[in-house]
Amino acid sequence: MTKLVIVESPTKARTIRDFLPKDYQVEASMGHIRDLPASAAEIPAKLKGEEWARLGVNVDENFEPLYVVPKDKKKVVKELSAALQGAEELILATDEDREGESIAWHLTQVLNPKIPVKRMVFHEITREAIQAALKSCRTIDDELVEAQETRRILDRLVGYTVSPLLWKKIAPGLSAGRVQSTAVRLLVQREMERRSFRSGSYWDLKATLAAGRELFTAQLIKLGGVRLATGADFDESTGHLRKGKKVVLLGEQQAHELRDRLIKGEWRITDVSEREQTRSPGPPFTTSTLQQEANRKLGLSARQTMQVAQRLYEKGLITYMRTDSVHLSKQAIATIRQCVTDKYGTEYLHPTVRQYRTRSKGAQEAHEAIRPAGQQMPPADRLDLVGQERALYDLIWKRAIATQMADARLLLSTVEIAVDDAEFRATGRRVLFPGFFRAYVEGADDPTAALDDQETILPPLKVGQIVDCRKLEPVRHDTKPPARYTDATLVKTLESNGIGRPSTYASIISTIQDRGYVTKADNQLIPTFTAFAVNCLMENHFPDLVDTQFTAQMEQVLDEIAEGKVEGIPYLKSFYQGEQGLEGQIRVKEQEINPRDIHALTLDDLQARVRVGPYGPYIEQESNGDLIRVSLPENMAPGDLVNAEAERLLRQKGEGPTALGRHPASGEPIFVLVGPYGPYVQLGQNGENGTTPKPRRVSLPKGMKPEQVTLEQAVAFLELPRALGPHPETGKTVEAGIGRFGPFVRHDGEYRSLKQDSVLTVTLERALELLAQEKQTRRATPLRELGAHPEDGEPVAIFTGRYGPYVKHKKTNVSLPKDLPVEAVTLEQALALLQTKQASKSGRGKKRGEKTTKPKTKTAGKKSAKSTKTAKSSKNGKRSDSKRKE
Repeated sequence: MTKLVIVESPTKARTIRDFLPKDYQVEASMGHIRDLPASAAEIPAKLKGEEWARLGVNVDENFEPLYVVPKDKKKVVKELSAALQGAEELILATDEDREGESIAWHLTQVLNPKIPVKRMVFHEITREAIQAALKSCRTIDDELVEAQETRRILDRLVGYTVSPLLWKKIAPGLSAGRVQSTAVRLLVQREMERRSFRSGSYWDLKATLAAGRELFTAQLIKLGGVRLATGADFDESTGHLRKGKKVVLLGEQQAHELRDRLIKGEWRITDVSEREQTRSPGPPFTTSTLQQEANRKLGLSARQTMQVAQRLYEKGLITYMRTDSVHLSKQAIATIRQCVTDKYGTEYLHPTVRQYRTRSKGAQEAHEAIRPAGQQMPPADRLDLVGQERALYDLIWKRAIATQMADARLLLSTVEIAVDDAEFRATGRRVLFPGFFRAYVEGADDPTAALDDQETILPPLKVGQIVDCRKLEPVRHDTKPPARYTDATLVKTLESNGIGRPSTYASIISTIQDRGYVTKADNQLIPTFTAFAVNCLMENHFPDLVDTQFTAQMEQVLDEIAEGKVEGIPYLKSFYQGEQGLEGQIRVKEQEINPRDIHALTLDDLQARVRVGPYGPYIEQESNGDLIRVSLPENMAPGDLVNAEAERLLRQKGEGPTALGRHPASGEPIFVLVGPYGPYVQLGQNGENGTTPKPRRVSLPKGMKPEQVTLEQAVAFLELPRALGPHPETGKTVEAGIGRFGPFVRHDGEYRSLKQDSVLTVTLERALELLAQEKQTRRATPLRELGAHPEDGEPVAIFTGRYGPYVKHKKTNVSLPKDLPVEAVTLEQALALLQTKQASKSGRGKKRGEKTTKPKTKTAGKKSAKSTKTAKSSKNGKRSDSKRKE
């Protein structure tokens, strides 16, 4: 007889198998084996007539959930049931958070074991941790299960009742979510702040001074004893100085006049001060801080970070990656301190053990921070890791090591220099002792910001010393609008407001992108006009669901359910069926909401009206009694739509475009236009009803604005591709042009992208240099490699795309079902998805009149799911350990 251990994924199973005795059999459940029905097809035949079955929750029967085993999980359940037959004990070793507890509970409900069942939890997959966990198994925590089930039902109630309302009032395919709608609101609010922002400008002077042979720089800070204006002194809504500010505001002319006056004066040191500063390392990573730092330093999205971290955890290289605790175990601290001593020496070891306290709202997931696993904690260069896995492990290792290193000591210097009635200031910083800087320096959201380990050393200076002014230049500054959210800053905001939990941040950001509410450009999360329309409906008609405090309170209730302080069913009844419950609100709002009110967006100071239609956003405005409508470019951010741009688009549509000039050879007009995919140059007029050939069009290079294009440049673009000359080896022509993916050079079918060179000026020599370089393929890095296809040996892998994760084999792509986690997909499941896709393709390819033979299938009614009545406690309204309806 064996002891059966069940985990979530094959990778985790393979790693754990090596740490268990031979009589232990380890199998994978591939994530959840059952869930609420994802579609009507999954509803058991005998329940299809029940109205509540579409919701998947019987709200009139104490919110009894309808759980089903999806078709792609039936084989897994069959295999686990077979493995259970020969076992004497079942050990459930799923992850230690609520999700893992829920998976373990569902396994017991479906497999219905008649043997002893144990729950084994561990924070890292190492031999020591697994063997220790075997000795301290427990039972399933019903309160954690109830909290997770309540969360799942809440999400279902919101998603499956509000989303259909969005379909009716705005457009099909939209969705609302308990947390995602709050995140969308944050993004829309920031974009509105950017719209209402008015930039202000101010000038100051930057001096390059010399003390002997050493140069240093200083900034003008006072004039006539009054402080110079800075960006913080401006009102963001007007672009002018805030009322009551007693500062000097320099304009361009004043700055230049002041420069001419001061450069001739005597520059004298009036004050020199120094102070020592001590810097301590930050705590080890939690889920949110890992996502933030990986986004800043490595450019990874929250989803990519969690996918890579999952693989590292399952390989036994890091501790569990879903946690909001900064605690480190005694064993971990001892190992880290030994690593510091071995690598950096005892002088870099902090004299005492440094421990951190968790301050996150509702911390509840795991009980230790993210760190390298085990008692060795080797650095990345001693592990067989490459790419993103190596980079993320290195980040985790350095952050953990830094926690036990000595403080860094800095010497900060400030020097003030007087010239005439002006006062300048120079600042310096010198590292006295690098301490933990040797291992880790926290990144910043601004990629151009200087890291803390860089030094700015001033020359030796003393009060009364005369210095030479070698250069004095006026510098213009413009105040900047509030920065758009990045993955890092959105995760930080969600966490600080208590919205969501560590395991949900990545899925929240992924979902709002997949739904078309957000686009990503230069690492910025930009809300779309559709997001504005959805947020308008939610704010006006379901304000609680997008209120940050209300959403945080819901999270707090779920935490209290997990702690046994609150019961789940009474809370669900209050939320959904209460006096102000969601069920009643939906009924009222279906009749009350006017779709045209939602489609029309109110944007401050924009004269044209913006509407969101079934084919995307557009603007409309009356002109001479006619209503002119024009679609907005696909890549236009709401914050960037200003009156000038709206007027140009409307004028282009109503009056036709204004020609930039005429082509010197043909005499045809040349236009610079903006289409759905960006700006382009066009030669000649558009034909009517296809009577004339389509005019020649060439896209503008990325970053070039329509108003910047000259007639000479437009003519040059229209003459692309241009011949650069013959290739010295083949004699064939080398050309430069603009294609679907931007500017390029090509020769004999070989292409190289032009990243920095201008397509209009690139030379033959430069083109040959680029063509000689190894080609940079556009091939994406797979999220997971599943193995070789049994028919042709070609790889089958999972990638992420614009619409979410998908399976790829050669030229065939197929999206993953939404309820199938990337980490749980097996090669067999992927092959089944590919086979279904190929079958649908061949079916569409049949010639007219050709018969298609349909395979015989069993009717849904012949085999229905078992239904077990739920035992309920009349005392407290809780479900017992419970067989939910199946």
